[in-house]
Amino acid sequence: MIPVSMALALALVQPPDAAALNERARQRAAEQRYEEAERLWKQALAVAPDFFPALFNLGFMYFSRAQQEQAEPLLSRAARLRPDDFNARYVLGAARVNLDQREAGLTEWRAALKIQPANFRLMQIMAVEYSKGRYFTEAAEIARRVLELRSDDPNVYFIAIKAGQDARDAAAMDIARRAVEKFPGSARANFEYAFHLQKIGRTAEAIPHLKKAMAADPSYEEPFFFYGDSLLREDRYEEALGFLRTAIRNRPDYVQASAALAKGLMGLERYEEAVKELERAIGLSPQHPQPHLLMSQIYFRRGDEERARKEKEVSFRLRREDPTAMEVPQGRPFPVDQASRRIQR
Repeated sequence: MIPVSMALALALVQPPDAAALNERARQRAAEQRYEEAERLWKQALAVAPDFFPALFNLGFMYFSRAQQEQAEPLLSRAARLRPDDFNARYVLGAARVNLDQREAGLTEWRAALKIQPANFRLMQIMAVEYSKGRYFTEAAEIARRVLELRSDDPNVYFIAIKAGQDARDAAAMDIARRAVEKFPGSARANFEYAFHLQKIGRTAEAIPHLKKAMAADPSYEEPFFFYGDSLLREDRYEEALGFLRTAIRNRPDYVQASAALAKGLMGLERYEEAVKELERAIGLSPQHPQPHLLMSQIYFRRGDEERARKEKEVSFRLRREDPTAMEVPQGRPFPVDQASRRIQR
């Protein structure tokens, strides 16, 4: 038999097992002692390279601290070990999206969704990422699934509206109508419905909703722009200027609003002011074709055909280089939390 004193000495020199190291690392991470936690998790993996909790937790710590390149290989190993683990798939997908590997990230999220088919938060994030990747049909489909699960959340409606709009899905307008009926005091809901009404030529019906949106949130730039633009279409230039200036004040880089303001000034033959506004817009967005096209029109009206031709050529070249340049970016980002909730094993 081994003497008790020798047995105790042997126990003291035995390395702690991976589970014990993982537990100590979790405690250090909870205390924000990240370097110590990292060292302990690495020790656990030295003891047991395929110990899932250490792989996932160290990967998640890197992920939560925006160290995506360190996180991805660990999370990938964790997901291979436990392909049916929702959290491993979910966080791995987020890490890959953060590394601009959208296709690979969506693949992981689709696998995660098979594990938890009713996880509305994941579907919400996927709808936004599908849209960013221009997979509009997929975005619209999954956004409708989210809406079925969470019809009490206005942001879910807005994601579904935008996804449907991008996919040219006629259902987008019906969703916008339902949103404004459910949330009549919401500036965003009123704007989205007004946008769709204007798009199909029902401008008179859209105007009250634009006015409600402006009253509900005076800092929201898009209703002011669209209302000002509707006044321009009726040649009500002087009335339009104030609304367009408010849109620009709320969002100084709103190039479309600057172009619309220049149009209003051109309609009033205030060409010097229009040029200044267009020069400001070009300074903000040199690759946008519209300010150059309007500059061309001003020079032509002033009889400077050579400069008018050059500006027109610049505008056409920029449009060829980026056919999406004339699209108006969404003013309000969707408040989807893309970071995983804090999960540790």
